[in-house]
Amino acid sequence: MSTQASSLTNTTIGKKMVMAVSGLVLFGFVIGHMLGNLQVFLGPDAINGYSHTLHATPVLIWGARSVLLVAIVAHATTAISLARLNRAARPVAYAVKKDIATDYAAKTMFWSGLTIALYIAYHLAHLTFGMTKGLGYQHLPFDANGLPDVYHNLVQSFRVPWCTALYVVAQGALSMHLYHGAWSLFQTLGVNHKRYNETLRSSAVAVAMAVCVGFLAVPLAVLFGVVK
Repeated sequence: MSTQASSLTNTTIGKKMVMAVSGLVLFGFVIGHMLGNLQVFLGPDAINGYSHTLHATPVLIWGARSVLLVAIVAHATTAISLARLNRAARPVAYAVKKDIATDYAAKTMFWSGLTIALYIAYHLAHLTFGMTKGLGYQHLPFDANGLPDVYHNLVQSFRVPWCTALYVVAQGALSMHLYHGAWSLFQTLGVNHKRYNETLRSSAVAVAMAVCVGFLAVPLAVLFGVVK
């Protein structure tokens, strides 16, 4: 059985399935993380309590981190493998290249993926480990209830315009990546027909935009003084 599974993942369709499954795992995390972040609009107690609940349940948080790590590695390595296969299939460049079926998001999947990877590294250093300096971040400050003051860190950090600008750029890359990822998922699953392709494409756009708006709501609200 394991041999069959290994053989499948070595095929193009198998690699695309790995991309689809790992992408769904990562998309689920993105939605959950976005909803958690939006609790900042409910006030300090809500988001600090949410953070405390996560960190007070090591099995949950480390289990989630382990699954995410596996999904990220599978997604990235499979993407590189597929890119190499595509390049090998066309060793000689087209004399005249017309972009018909491939849109802008598809052509920039590598760069949006690289931008997201760099953003994740910065995001962890910034708000998880408190390694960045000059952003008002105090590593593990506590609120009046004795909980890690996530609210304080978010507000102090996103008051810095260039810090918020980094998040805006990253979310732009993420939205393009999600759009093309969702559209590619439909194709991998064989959901492809001219009667409803436009609806599926519109759905992919809507999901990507919703995630982008959801994530940007927090830093922009802080920057413009809506959240203080």
